[in-house]
Amino acid sequence: MFVAIPVLFLTVVFSSFLVKIFPPTNSRWLKMALAFSGAYLFTITIIHLLPDVLLANENPHAVGYWVLAGFFLQLVLELFSHGVEHGHMHVHKHEHGRIGALPFLLLGSLFVHSFLEGSILVDQGGAQHVGHVHERNNFYVILFGVAIHHIPAAFALMSVLLSRLESFKKAFLWLLIFAIGAPMGVLFSNIFLNGLTHDSLVYTALTGIVAGNFLHISTTILFETSPDHHFNRNKLIATLLGLSLAILSDFVHF
Repeated sequence: MFVAIPVLFLTVVFSSFLVKIFPPTNSRWLKMALAFSGAYLFTITIIHLLPDVLLANENPHAVGYWVLAGFFLQLVLELFSHGVEHGHMHVHKHEHGRIGALPFLLLGSLFVHSFLEGSILVDQGGAQHVGHVHERNNFYVILFGVAIHHIPAAFALMSVLLSRLESFKKAFLWLLIFAIGAPMGVLFSNIFLNGLTHDSLVYTALTGIVAGNFLHISTTILFETSPDHHFNRNKLIATLLGLSLAILSDFVHF
């Protein structure tokens, strides 16, 4: 917990400063980062999250309903976030100097999305207690996945906020709503849910929902980074790197 909170918060904070280096119109690096993070998220969902929660429950069929709930919850959240969590940047210069209703909904949906991701990071120190973190290395594998996923998301959000506010300081203050989402999720689970058993309904629901959430985001990213199925060597390399690193994590123990 004491590692996850600063890592997740500082990842978003530092990533917001990337707008000073890369203009939003230069999306080449962003597409590479998205391809890498999408492949990594998809792989850890398949080889870590889903097996953990399925093996931890006597009724694994019920897990599928939570995965579906997470998948379609993310679909609803994206109605308000407009896909910022997977790098979409709809920048329009209007209503200068103030936040209208849409950015409130955008920030709210991103906060919920981030909070849920942080809520599955319960560090039990290697104890077989919570299904999705029954091995200590899983905690860091998932933490890394959430962190790298937040890099392009923070960049996209900062770009959107800057287009509305035209002030880095004001945009940064609003960005902090997204930055505290995952850390608050970590605190919530580690303080209030830490005593629950690994097969409890709460942990099953959280893990299933986040697994569905990851499946939606990662598949969307992977399809969008290869529009019309055009071959792109750099994106393919980034995707294979994300896949390889996630698979390698299955053999590394912390």
